Amino acid sequence: MQMKDCVVVVMNNSSVGMMNDGSVRCTDTVMGMDYYNILKVNRNASDEDLKKAYKRLARIWHPDKNPVNKSEAEAKFKRISEAYDVLSDPQKRQIYDLYGEEALKSGQFPPPPQSSSSSSRVFNRHNPPASSFRFNPRDAEDIYAEFFGPDDVGSSRRDAFFRTSNGGPAFGAAAPRKAAAVENALPCSLEDLYKGVKKKMKISRNVYDAFGKSRNVEEILTIEIKPGWKKGTKITFPEKGNQEPGVIPADLIFVIDEKPHALYRRDGNDLVINQEITLLEALTGKTLDLTTLDGRSLVLPLTDIVKPGAEVVVPNEGMPISKEPGKKGNLRVKLDVKYPSRLTPEQKSDLRREYSTGETEYKGLTCDEPIS
Repeated sequence: MQMKDCVVVVMNNSSVGMMNDGSVRCTDTVMGMDYYNILKVNRNASDEDLKKAYKRLARIWHPDKNPVNKSEAEAKFKRISEAYDVLSDPQKRQIYDLYGEEALKSGQFPPPPQSSSSSSRVFNRHNPPASSFRFNPRDAEDIYAEFFGPDDVGSSRRDAFFRTSNGGPAFGAAAPRKAAAVENALPCSLEDLYKGVKKKMKISRNVYDAFGKSRNVEEILTIEIKPGWKKGTKITFPEKGNQEPGVIPADLIFVIDEKPHALYRRDGNDLVINQEITLLEALTGKTLDLTTLDGRSLVLPLTDIVKPGAEVVVPNEGMPISKEPGKKGNLRVKLDVKYPSRLTPEQKSDLRREYSTGETEYKGLTCDEPIS
């Protein structure tokens, strides 16, 4: 039997070849975009089902409600609007169900077969005339405005002409509200702030999935502490707060807090340390052995007589200066001379004998005033 021309009908991702002799041949084909899947409805969805699905998804994916991932939202919002436009229009839906997306948009689908057979007559009554159909998609914002009103979002693509050059909100339209920033203290040791360190912070926040359902997600944020950062320094992670419909998520801010150190105290870019020496060491000398915040050994010889309250300054051994890489503040060693709590009469007598009243020099040592 010789094959004649056939009409191809696309249904449920399959093509059905209808021969003039009434025989049928099926082959697989691709429909392009699956509008039913985009709206998450079945193929028998009613108008009410379509409206509910569109309202739920359009609320989630409108670009003005997704300032963080706007390009992704725009693409999804466009597909959602196109799917609703096609499936809510009986003629478009019928052509799409029969022939698929490509035929719908091009307007190129086969005419009904020229046959007097009963099967062709039945097909002809349901087949839209190809010559009279032109695909005219509706504007996505117009569809959205029908459901939610023109002022539901602060700005829209149709208002782009009125936007400011720096991407601000359209003239006369309110910008989307942003949630207040959330601040958290970030305790750091003085060693961390001296050497620099990377800290990992685990956060938990609420986000919305493609179906509009809220879920809790965990995320690891890496914070790089730079050498020389000070207490009060803020590290901001934009829009890492909880997501809410119609609200820009809050910024998450970590604020550096400096933990007390057992030996050193910070004073701006300087480091300060207190060292106690005896009166004998103040007069005869001493060598100080200090351990720096990065673990080095620092030797400081005291060769001059040390007066009470004296301070030894060691250049470039303080805190790193974050804005001037390679430079550091000073290390300031505050010296406290410890005097004897008491002297015996014999000790006092020996001191008087060795250092007589009125003399200003004692064995080569010069004093500010005599001891009586």
